[in-house]
Amino acid sequence: ADQSIRGGKRLPLKVNADKALEGCPHVHTSIVVKRGGDPVEWTDDRDVWYHKAMADADPVCEPEQMDAEDPLFILYTSGSTGKPKGVLHTTGGYLLQAAMTHKLVFDYKDSEVYWCTADIGWVTGHSYIVYGPLTNGATSLMFEGIPTYPSANRFWQVCDKHQVASFYTAPTAIRALMACGEDLVKETSRKSLRLLGTVGEPINPEAWEWYYRVIGDERCPIVDTWWQTETGAHMLTPLPGATPLKPGSATFPFFGVQPVLLDDEGKEIDGNPASGNLAIKAPWPSMMRTLYGDHKRFYETYFQMYPGYYFTGDGARRDDDGYYWITGRVDDVLNVSGHRLGTAEIESALVLHPKVAEAAVVGYPHPITGQGIYAYVTLMSGEEYKDELKDELVQLVRKEIGPIAKVNLIQWAPGLPKTRSGKIMRRILRKIAANELDNLGDTSTLADPSVVDHLIENRLNR
Repeated sequence: ADQSIRGGKRLPLKVNADKALEGCPHVHTSIVVKRGGDPVEWTDDRDVWYHKAMADADPVCEPEQMDAEDPLFILYTSGSTGKPKGVLHTTGGYLLQAAMTHKLVFDYKDSEVYWCTADIGWVTGHSYIVYGPLTNGATSLMFEGIPTYPSANRFWQVCDKHQVASFYTAPTAIRALMACGEDLVKETSRKSLRLLGTVGEPINPEAWEWYYRVIGDERCPIVDTWWQTETGAHMLTPLPGATPLKPGSATFPFFGVQPVLLDDEGKEIDGNPASGNLAIKAPWPSMMRTLYGDHKRFYETYFQMYPGYYFTGDGARRDDDGYYWITGRVDDVLNVSGHRLGTAEIESALVLHPKVAEAAVVGYPHPITGQGIYAYVTLMSGEEYKDELKDELVQLVRKEIGPIAKVNLIQWAPGLPKTRSGKIMRRILRKIAANELDNLGDTSTLADPSVVDHLIENRLNR
């Protein structure tokens, strides 16, 4: 497109694509959608307006036959090193699992309107705006914009306007809307909704309860789905109406998925309750086939640490009932004086405070305890940043988790570094907390890079 429009602002797209094409001499055609309408640079022998091309296009296109293992797409995802990895998905298995999970997890019924709010360039947009729904012949709503513009009930206005039946979004969006209060939500009906979903990170129970109570009027089941760019489709998920729900748990594996918890030696941990490294024991249709151009890194990243298993990089626990709870990336587990603490549980404790909208917790080097706890905290709109509030938050975390969970540093953060899909870039937060500012890694996927500058200027661990 020439531009996109997000939160009332026009963002240049073609100019960025043109820059990339300077290094792509084999690209002969670039089709451009006229969205913003401002003047753009034009290369006559390469650029084509979409509306002009479509005026001459045949409405019927003969489908191309592909082999099941032909590549379908490559999606770049951030690695722990900061160097993006090109995750390659193939045609047959990916489409099968994307379609099957869309049909069963969202209980999709013909003629319903289904809406996934994800960025289409993120794996959730690929699997659950495009490939899964369209393979099922579903009506899939696409949305350009942000949840709080022009007002914080925009999502629910759209649900009412288009009679959306199932709605799939990220915890970060839910928390942002929570911070705006309930009054605007109550101006909308939302009666068409019968199912809610969440994706992208573990949802803290407070946000889950708000989503269930305020948005779903306590009548819509919530499917809290765990999966990854690498897995291609849902791996742990409730089935609506069939799985009793627990706020914050991704519940059980989807059909055919075999999750296990491994100890640090790679041995399976049997029995419940248990906690360990989450791995998958057997293949599944939509698993990635390689990292593009780097099969060695594919093997080293996912299969070398625990031979015979796919290692997810996430930690998890199983409760007494066998429900799975994602505790965060294994590199998001803090080791404080020999005690393991999941950053997700500390974040959940912080957002229990009524003045806190969002929190992100990372570790940083501590001379006494090995790692200290560093919290970035965003307050509700209109709240003042005060030292007394920091003391309250420290006490709250101690009360919820225990005295070992002493938050050492709390930095007020008007915004957190997020990708356009709403994922918090914790790698950047870890670097800032550790004062390692010379190598922040790839920041090209951030929605608002200026947030990083503000956090660096106001960092506490100098």
